Amino acid sequence: MVQLRWKISLQGEASFNTDKSVAVPYLRPAIAPFAQNSNENGTVPLKRKAAYILTDLNVKLFADGADRATMLELYRNPFIKGFTTNPTLMRKAGITDYQGFARDILRSIPDRPISFEVFADEFDDMESQARKIATWGENVYVKIPVTNTRREPALDLICKLAHAGVKLNVTALLALDQVREVSAALAGGAPSCVSVFAGRIADTGRDPVPLMAAAVEIVSSYPNIELIWASPRELLNIFQASAIGCHIITATNDILKKLTLVGKDLHDYSLETVQMFFEDAERAKFVV
Repeated sequence: MVQLRWKISLQGEASFNTDKSVAVPYLRPAIAPFAQNSNENGTVPLKRKAAYILTDLNVKLFADGADRATMLELYRNPFIKGFTTNPTLMRKAGITDYQGFARDILRSIPDRPISFEVFADEFDDMESQARKIATWGENVYVKIPVTNTRREPALDLICKLAHAGVKLNVTALLALDQVREVSAALAGGAPSCVSVFAGRIADTGRDPVPLMAAAVEIVSSYPNIELIWASPRELLNIFQASAIGCHIITATNDILKKLTLVGKDLHDYSLETVQMFFEDAERAKFVV
């Protein structure tokens, strides 16, 4: 097991250190099933590859997006355990009727968790929207941002809704102090999720794995809470999330499509890359 030494600042950021350590199952457990079952050239037999993807992952895959056709296509895949949306994804998908889109999707996907986000900025309005959204289906989780746009914490509203039986997905968390505070607010309430945007943490140059591993430990004290590794940037994040015991990872269809590459022969992949460069140069009719 790779030993990562790190400390947590008062702001909830993880950084490497030498005086406090935690054993974080980082890359080695994530790739071990392949290494143990690969050939000398690094190839994983197809049967083993499929078995690993379908049965060995310890994390649930949720599809992140708002394209109706893609969501329904992924719904036919039994290994997609739920769905998440947000106003930005809906806007990109050209959706103009928020409630109409949501109700249409819920008629087609009635039996897997789907998150829909409030979009108000005042907490009273957030509460009104959340209570209305929650009535749309038993499988609905209402996304509440960790703060409003004025950086005012939503903790009181989160606690109120969770203890009123509204299933929540508290979103846009990036720091461990936020995870602690939100988890305490959700404690003893309805089944809920805490979405930590690990991809955005990585965008700042920080390794998200130690922070996410610490978040797993925090939420483990609350049986009604599941941790979501949100906003992943690459396929590897799925295996990292699985290795640390994260409950759920959201992924866009672009990332989910790359699951077919798991265990791919690296020499074949190298050749395909060379062929791509050659064919694109030919199509462009480059000359020197």
